[in-house]
Amino acid sequence: MKRPKLKKASKRVTCSKRYKIQKKVKDHTRKLRKELKKKGGASKRPKKDLGVPNSAPFKEEVLREAEQRRQEIDEIKDKKKQAKKVERAQKRKREKVTGKKETEPKAKKPLKEVVVVEQPEKEPGPDKGSKQYLCSELNKVIDASDVVIEVLDARDPMGCRCPQLEEAVLQRGGNKKLLLVLSKIDLVPKENVEKWIQCLQLEFPVVAFKASQQIQHKTVRARKSRIVASNEVLDRSRAAACSGNGCLSEFLSSYATKKENEAQLKVGVVGFPNVGKSSLINSMKGILACNAGVKRGITKSMQEVHILKNVKLIDSPGIMAAPSNPPASMALRSLQVEEGGVSAHEAVRTLLKQCDHSQIMLQYNVPDFRNSLEFLTLLAKKRGYLQKGGIPNAEQASTAFLDDWTGAKLSYHCKASENHDLPAYMSAAVVAEMQTGWDLNSLKTGNEGTLKDVKCPSQAGSIGLTSKGPTAGLLRVEDVTEEKPLLRVVEISVRKPADAASESAEQNDENRPEQTPEEATEANGTQAEEPPIKRNPGRVQFESVPVDMSGSAASTGDAYDFNTDFN
Repeated sequence: MKRPKLKKASKRVTCSKRYKIQKKVKDHTRKLRKELKKKGGASKRPKKDLGVPNSAPFKEEVLREAEQRRQEIDEIKDKKKQAKKVERAQKRKREKVTGKKETEPKAKKPLKEVVVVEQPEKEPGPDKGSKQYLCSELNKVIDASDVVIEVLDARDPMGCRCPQLEEAVLQRGGNKKLLLVLSKIDLVPKENVEKWIQCLQLEFPVVAFKASQQIQHKTVRARKSRIVASNEVLDRSRAAACSGNGCLSEFLSSYATKKENEAQLKVGVVGFPNVGKSSLINSMKGILACNAGVKRGITKSMQEVHILKNVKLIDSPGIMAAPSNPPASMALRSLQVEEGGVSAHEAVRTLLKQCDHSQIMLQYNVPDFRNSLEFLTLLAKKRGYLQKGGIPNAEQASTAFLDDWTGAKLSYHCKASENHDLPAYMSAAVVAEMQTGWDLNSLKTGNEGTLKDVKCPSQAGSIGLTSKGPTAGLLRVEDVTEEKPLLRVVEISVRKPADAASESAEQNDENRPEQTPEEATEANGTQAEEPPIKRNPGRVQFESVPVDMSGSAASTGDAYDFNTDFN
């Protein structure tokens, strides 16, 4: 068999050939050395400068003269170098001048002297994290929009509504329309979604929507489009599927064509933090146009995104919740935890009081717990949130619990109210005006098709939650007050020590959920005491320290009795 031809020739040679080469090299070097020796250059080595001996007279003067001579030689060399540089520079100038004359026969005008004016220092820009800036950006979106989409979390649509926002949109001129979008419908039972759509349609048009959770940037999509198989698997997954975008785009485009104005239809997307505003825009666009995530308050300013030829969406920062809202609404729709106003543990404790004990145990697969701290400890052990030494990390568990409730993971639902009343800022004429100009029949068929495509959880697998009603929001800069940290006031109280039975009873009472005065009256059979005064979490208070003032220490046998005379 013929040996295949190698790409590169091998450098291996036989030993006899290598030895011949070495011998020839030695002979050649020897021959060169002999020739140099005959000429007298090879044997004469450069002699080392011994310097001036110490015994020589005037040694210092000789050395000084030699140093001066050396400096003069160096200066002459430097002058020659500089002269050569100047000559080369002049030569380059002459070449440039001759080249310009050949190309440009007309001489150019001499350049004017440039006067440098010192510019004043720029003022620092606005703080994008301040409440005043967020309010101003939200008002800009409302003013610039022809249609305002209020995004509602389908798990608690009524709690996500902001009366101040709806009233501000209705009071603005320009025939602005208000549209409601129910997002995250895949986390709510289908019967509950249908009831909420029927309830909310009595006021504004409602669109059911389920955003995609795997929207990527266009560069990533282009890179992955080469691999067809992986894209098919990705698009067929439940998280990547998007429902309701076709219905919403057709609904908006049909309204834009009916308008006489030829300009693009500007649609502002507003709502509380983490209801799915940026995810809705990304799903409509098909790429990652706006930053979205589980963390609340990512969007800080308005951003325009072109969806269709005649439709443009405007992203906005989340509405700030007013401090007068109930604690449960503040835990879900405010930025208190992110801003450091309330700890994550307090928010978890508030949410656990609103839910059924057994449903939480089934949802998170944890055993029975007595209070929120024990629940967080069990959850940290379940998910592996451990610190050094195997200690459960309750803080990390509380953050994960809040992410489940505000993100698109946990399934909970609120019942729709059967008796529907219009709010004070709305009337029958306003409702009729808000529903004119829309193709409501196509909207109804689109919502039915969306609910068929989405796989919703069962009623038993979802946590029941009682809605606290609409959440008040801050839209005006005048209403926003930057709260400063207050000094904690510490209370010191002295109480008598209680026995073990009373202390355990107090601990059990603390672990129980809060009861209303009427419930306490029915349970005890007597009139309930007034509820304790709730302390302001923003104020620092001294905790009561138990001090033993009884004579229990004197009753021991080792104590000294001063009344006995031992003389």
